[in-house]
Amino acid sequence: MLVGPVVGKRESRPWIVSDELWALIEPLLPELGPKLVAGRPRVPDRQALCGILFVLHTGIQWEYLPQELGFGSGMTCWRRLAAWNEAGVWDRLHAVLLTKLRAARQLDWSRAVIDSSHVRAARPGPKSGPSPVDRARPGSKHHVIVDGQGVPLAVSLTGGNRNDVTQLIPLLEKVPSVPGLVGRPRKRPEKLLGDRGYDHDRYRRLVRAQGIKPVIARRGISHGSGLGIHRWVVERTIAWLHGFRRLRIRWERRDDIHEAFLGLATCLITHRHVQRLC
Repeated sequence: MLVGPVVGKRESRPWIVSDELWALIEPLLPELGPKLVAGRPRVPDRQALCGILFVLHTGIQWEYLPQELGFGSGMTCWRRLAAWNEAGVWDRLHAVLLTKLRAARQLDWSRAVIDSSHVRAARPGPKSGPSPVDRARPGSKHHVIVDGQGVPLAVSLTGGNRNDVTQLIPLLEKVPSVPGLVGRPRKRPEKLLGDRGYDHDRYRRLVRAQGIKPVIARRGISHGSGLGIHRWVVERTIAWLHGFRRLRIRWERRDDIHEAFLGLATCLITHRHVQRLC
């Protein structure tokens, strides 16, 4: 099995794809074109996904992916990850999982919580920048918005020097419309909670214009606003993301590959919630 029934529990081999998860992923994969050149048989998609998950969980370099595992070469898995990300597989899988949660009435739309976390970039590349918290070394930020229970609704990647508040509206707009119940798909929470990094009246007005009540801590006011009893869920979700070793440091120069890992990890966390709640 890939993941256990309780969020946060670790399996001995979390890179092995369960039948349940594969049944969700397989219909979303792009169809193969005709093989134009004779050669080795294509590595099955399920085995390649296991190889991708092995790299995601362990943080190992692609070229050192053990061949004895039977997952194919690191370059094969890298190509498959890039192709699936370009085809939007992880975005569609995430939408499917959120739909399952909403159908079971397990998405908490009463509030959403937003936050970000800095990661060092081993090599500069697109969506990296001089980090203000790491002596101007190259870095990136993971921006996350979750529902009231900590289910990730959207994630994004920016340079480490980007101000958090500039990503508030783009992240809100990235939340997918989630069907699953009678009526219109749901996209907007009732409230949006954020720390002092999002304290800007202009952005409060933009949030209100979308029909969402901003609950954002203000600078210059002593700590103890009470938001911590609700905001901890996003910090926990970020900790889950960084539990995948490949996401603790951005090793990829190409931003789309790191975003692919980020999207896949988001799906895995959401799938754990589906197992636990549905």
